[in-house]
Amino acid sequence: MIASVHGTVLAVRLDSAVLEVGGVGLLVQATPATLAGLRVGQPARLFTSLVVREDSLTLFGFADDDERDVFETVQTVSGVGPRLALAMLAVHTPDGLRRAVADEDLAALVRVPGIGRKGAQRIVLELGERLGAPAPTGAASAPLSADHREQVVEALVGLGWPLRAAQDAVAAVLDGTTGPVGADEVPGVLRAALRSLGSARA
Repeated sequence: MIASVHGTVLAVRLDSAVLEVGGVGLLVQATPATLAGLRVGQPARLFTSLVVREDSLTLFGFADDDERDVFETVQTVSGVGPRLALAMLAVHTPDGLRRAVADEDLAALVRVPGIGRKGAQRIVLELGERLGAPAPTGAASAPLSADHREQVVEALVGLGWPLRAAQDAVAAVLDGTTGPVGADEVPGVLRAALRSLGSARA
């Protein structure tokens, strides 16, 4: 198993990145939040999971080992493959998934493209306590700083969204018009903004 890769970022795409490791360019599939933290020409380390198929070897990359472990655990559910597992982490943080499973929050799970109500019920039933308990919820969130707001906007633009659309999506999230989100959590705001932009495109 390839547990992690470290190298120079050669390219960042909507759903993947290319890292040069030892002179070899590795294509790594990743969530938008992970990709948003990468910069072309800069070094980066990703925790990885290698999925082996008869006709392919696909490397999935994550910002930390907890996200990778959740990715691998949710695939133990029947009907959940690596693409759907990655989609789950594009919509929810690892603790967000833990909380949805622990609370049997089917509405949160069906927000993931590809998961219907029956699939959500199966995920809750089969995962049980295997994801572990979510971290305790802290005190009330502080407002997202201007610098962090700009960081989210830049990440969305880097993923190919127009500047005005990115700014409007972030504003909608922080105004609470697209559903609750921890205002001090940059990844959470980014995920919510991506959901908003995806809905608008649909």
